[in-house]
Amino acid sequence: MSSLSISVVICTYNREAYLKLALDSLLKQDIKDYQIVVVDNASTDGTATIVQELLQDNPQLSYVYEPQLGLSVARNTGVKSTNGDIVAYLDDDAIAPPHWLRTLLEVYENDSQVVIAGGKVNLILPEGVSHLPSWLSDDMAIALGFYDLGNEVKQINDAGLTPRGLNYSFRRSFWEEVGGFDVKFDRVGNNLLSNGDLVFTEIAIKNGKKVLYIPMAEVGHNVQPERLTKNWFLRRSWWQGVSEYYRAKDKNTKKSKQFFKASERIARGVYKSIKYYQNPAVRFENVLYAYGQFGYLKHLITK
Repeated sequence: MSSLSISVVICTYNREAYLKLALDSLLKQDIKDYQIVVVDNASTDGTATIVQELLQDNPQLSYVYEPQLGLSVARNTGVKSTNGDIVAYLDDDAIAPPHWLRTLLEVYENDSQVVIAGGKVNLILPEGVSHLPSWLSDDMAIALGFYDLGNEVKQINDAGLTPRGLNYSFRRSFWEEVGGFDVKFDRVGNNLLSNGDLVFTEIAIKNGKKVLYIPMAEVGHNVQPERLTKNWFLRRSWWQGVSEYYRAKDKNTKKSKQFFKASERIARGVYKSIKYYQNPAVRFENVLYAYGQFGYLKHLITK
């Protein structure tokens, strides 16, 4: 019997097409005692019905409605609604293998210094799609959730390599110590603001805590068809720039320094997009790099 308890939280917003698959995978975990909490973040589709149909036969499952839109708000609500020593997040469009929770739990039981752990993320392409578009580089696939640091356990010392939020776990005691996820990095509705989990990991590393990449704790992530378009990636890059602005602001970085760095990045992205014009994937990657900085500068100038 485990000395630690574990809870898993799914924060969901209008994802009825994928939610049932995610829940089915969690209900097939190969450990006996665990808790599943679905945080419905003001969905207007059939989310509530899907969960309600599963509640009667699955006592480990519970449903919480969170009316305030925001991923970090929903994540914090989820933790408050659980009782596990360890809390794991799985996205509502992801699928976990039966050993997922057991693998994560063993990490924390074997090393009391670990406060955050997460694993590989493999992409599940839409039906009828056999490969990623030719204009999409391997590095940009990260924006779709792809995450692979190899087949060995690694300690993360660079917050930029943080486990992805769709496959992310932590000790409740650390969450309480930090005060939860910072809602100013919140993804609300259709905006693509991000970095909440990255900042959470950054705090852990700065405080000398241990963050681990666990390859065996892998999950699959369903790629929605609309995300395989250039327009989606442009929006994603814009909001990534906005997210980076808030990170810099949080660190009290001088505006003049921020302006110079963003301008330098734009110039670098434009130069490389021209230099690698004959390579569609590398060209578009650099277009996105430059475009995101315009989101950064807009907020820098207007906020």
